[in-house]
Amino acid sequence: MAWILLIFAGLLEVVWAYTMKLSDGFTRMGYASITIAAMIASFWLLSMAMKSLPLGTAYTIWTGIGAVGAFVVGICVLGEAVSPLRIFAAVLIVSGLLLMKIAS
Repeated sequence: MAWILLIFAGLLEVVWAYTMKLSDGFTRMGYASITIAAMIASFWLLSMAMKSLPLGTAYTIWTGIGAVGAFVVGICVLGEAVSPLRIFAAVLIVSGLLLMKIAS
């Protein structure tokens, strides 16, 4: 169950990163409100997952899902640049996440 909570926490991190971008520096209150709500939910789910998962593992997986997810959303939704080096960096992050899961 902790892993499921952690995955949802990471996905909510992607949501709040994306809506933070759309909030235009918290000047668009609808997006700003979604950002804050997603942040709170993400942190709460992370804290629930940390009840049974090690701190280092939980935090690494959470930030990794958020980083790779934001990278994918940036490319697919926001039209950010794609380069072999950026893709390689994302692959390294995912590799690290898999190793962290295996090590746990």
